[in-house]
Amino acid sequence: MKNLIEDVAKQIKIDEGFVSTPYECTAGKITIGYGRNIEDNGITREEAEILLSNDIKGTFCELETKFDWFLLMPDDKQAVLINMCFNLGLTRLLKFKKMLAALKVKDYKEASIQMLDSKWAEQVGERATRLSDAMARI
Repeated sequence: MKNLIEDVAKQIKIDEGFVSTPYECTAGKITIGYGRNIEDNGITREEAEILLSNDIKGTFCELETKFDWFLLMPDDKQAVLINMCFNLGLTRLLKFKKMLAALKVKDYKEASIQMLDSKWAEQVGERATRLSDAMARI
């Protein structure tokens, strides 16, 4: 069975090709990857978990590369920043200039205040409160 699946996978990869972004296939369905019809099939929870894990790792690497102080932060503070960056994207996170300045000097209380003083906090509500509380926590 395993060999059969691997053989068919090789054929499908050739026939379908890989497309990393959603596109409309010849049948008019939203498709991604190697011809995966996500319009009708969606993804499984297991697939979503794999995507989430990869996205978190990617976000971690973005923050590690962008901020020389990121790895010096305690893990719980890193987790808050990863969560925010995952939600906002790095470009929008960079607009939190006062929060980032506070994080650079390890003023987590001020960073938590700056998190709540934003349009983002209004938009995400309880998430912002929870993350701000975690940032302020000693």
